[in-house]
Amino acid sequence: FQAISLRYFNPIGAHPSGLIGESPNDIPNNLMPIILKVCLGKHPILKVFGTDYDTRDGTGIRDYLHVMDIAEAHVAAFKKRENMKNYDVVNLGTTLGSTVLEVVSAFEKATGVAVKKELVERRPGDVAILRTCSTKATELLGWKPNRSL
Repeated sequence: FQAISLRYFNPIGAHPSGLIGESPNDIPNNLMPIILKVCLGKHPILKVFGTDYDTRDGTGIRDYLHVMDIAEAHVAAFKKRENMKNYDVVNLGTTLGSTVLEVVSAFEKATGVAVKKELVERRPGDVAILRTCSTKATELLGWKPNRSL
């Protein structure tokens, strides 16, 4: 038996067709759906939790990975499945990460729409930086992310 688990933590973006993307049916936990709902008037405000982290702008850094890069990683894994031995786990990410305010700024620049936000205290348990090392994905699958903010 051969199997592979692809681990990714902060999917972001959409397929050009709009079929895959940022439109959850329930209350979103992810940054981009909240930004979208705020701009559409369906959510009152984006709360930015923590502005005193030791990061570029004081907000948390997360490894946001475009859904199309994730889809391409799944295709790469499927193509390599017959060469695999047993089971493996592979992390997917950019390895760089972006701050919350960098994501908000990129959204505002791309859309021309200002995001109503409130800077609030950190949430318990949040860490300053959470990035993914995807070296194994490159070595095993020949995969690298092609998109950025």
